[in-house]
Amino acid sequence: MSEAPVLDIQRLTVALPRGAERPNAIEDIRLTVRPREIVCVVGESGSGKSVTAFSIMGLLPNALKPTGGRILLQGEDVLAIGKGRLRELRGSRMAMIFQEPMTALNPVIPVGDQIAEALEWHTTKLSRADKAARVRELMDDVRLPDPATLARAYPHQLSGGQRQRVMIAMALANEPALIIADEPTTALDVTTQAQILKLMRELQARHSSGILFITHDFGVVAEIADRVVVMRAGRVVEEGSTDEILTRPQEAYTRMLINAVPKAIPGPARAITDSAPILVTQDLVKVYGDGLFSRGPKRVIKALDEVTIALRRGETLGIVGESGSGKSTLARCIARFVDPSGGEIRLDGEEIGMKPVRALRPYRRRIQVIFQDPYRSLNPRRTIGKSIVEGPMNYGTGRVEAYERARSLLQLVGLDSASLDRFPHEFSGGQRQRIAIARALAMEPELLIADEAVSALDVSVQGQVLDLLESVREKFGLAILFITHDLRVAARICDSVAVMLNGKVVEIGPSAAIFGDPQHSYTQALFAAAPGQGRFAELPTARVPA
Repeated sequence: MSEAPVLDIQRLTVALPRGAERPNAIEDIRLTVRPREIVCVVGESGSGKSVTAFSIMGLLPNALKPTGGRILLQGEDVLAIGKGRLRELRGSRMAMIFQEPMTALNPVIPVGDQIAEALEWHTTKLSRADKAARVRELMDDVRLPDPATLARAYPHQLSGGQRQRVMIAMALANEPALIIADEPTTALDVTTQAQILKLMRELQARHSSGILFITHDFGVVAEIADRVVVMRAGRVVEEGSTDEILTRPQEAYTRMLINAVPKAIPGPARAITDSAPILVTQDLVKVYGDGLFSRGPKRVIKALDEVTIALRRGETLGIVGESGSGKSTLARCIARFVDPSGGEIRLDGEEIGMKPVRALRPYRRRIQVIFQDPYRSLNPRRTIGKSIVEGPMNYGTGRVEAYERARSLLQLVGLDSASLDRFPHEFSGGQRQRIAIARALAMEPELLIADEAVSALDVSVQGQVLDLLESVREKFGLAILFITHDLRVAARICDSVAVMLNGKVVEIGPSAAIFGDPQHSYTQALFAAAPGQGRFAELPTARVPA
């Protein structure tokens, strides 16, 4: 006889405020998680995944109210208990790992103290020495190096993967029956992602917890899930074992989601007519001083170590590698957000790497950046129209002309031109990224730098944004430097790929050559770590009902 579920959601409905696009955020949700089981919840943005998770934890914003159903945590209905009891359950019997550990962790408290705080709330009998020992044990459990030293570090002094391990240690502190993981690997590179997924599998088996894992990445689903729940527009549309959902889905919507996952197979090579590169970096170097923990002599970190690349008009060059490999530092140097320490950056033959900041104004509009997080890259207090026209008007474009161009650009990126007077919070994540692309194009750039521009988007929206980037590349003859940790995305859009490790380019060449026959052992390891390889077949498509 199977074990009783640690989580049993029965016909849960959460209402949206009056005037929203639909009556309920989630409607009639039924879902169970058993001990030592990982249930993945997938679906597009707005499908209700996170609302379901926050309902369980009692973390819904005031505007959202449960109007029906029950949430049973080991038989106790969390919707029927008071706030005091709910606080007791959080951390002791249920815990949550959030998507972005940098915002979930307190930036001014050492990470060891933050883990200890999770213990203090629920375990009063531990002495200071026992508590410190338990913190070290938890950090060791999640494979953090040198726990005694790292416990004194602040979140900004850790890598993204280390911060996520700290969040997992906090979640495990009191051996909860249920762990909710809300997109915990979205911002991580493939090798760190593989380590975190392997770690969660090991810990789940060792601690007998049930895990509700929310993700938009079907590679993660293939790697970790026992069962899969597919959500759309607030409802569960399909549920089954991982093999059933990935290979024999019944719903057209599920097939659409799976077919939207990029395959790690480059398309046919495109002819690039412009032979002269618009961008060249030659032996580019960036050195940082490191004062971690404020003890001992400073280390010198070579974030870029003699990086040489070339990019032509109409070409997309992908930069891939683990966190800390130097990808974003390369982008920031090329955009001159930071000053290089040595080497050259030539834009259309002119050296700009060593120009003083005051001399860079003519070049700023020629290089534009699309950032990773569409929720933070737009000013929340400015309408999107003002955000789009600000740059051109700063460079002398008249107000009427700037707004007319903004309207045409919104149409180009697939948005209603009447949306100029709306604010960023009124758009979805995919729509905000389209607005960010329109803002970059408004400057009429020659080089577009996309720094993890689709990593925060679900697979269907991700596909739409990649299509859009390809379209504007062709329309405007842009050169695109595309930074990504997702090898499937790199295969989908990049003509050439450069692989970075410890600040160096260890392999570079046409996408077909890099993906078809990688030469460097590190490149081979990256490909081997990509989640869900070989689990997706092209499925017959059908029209998805509106």
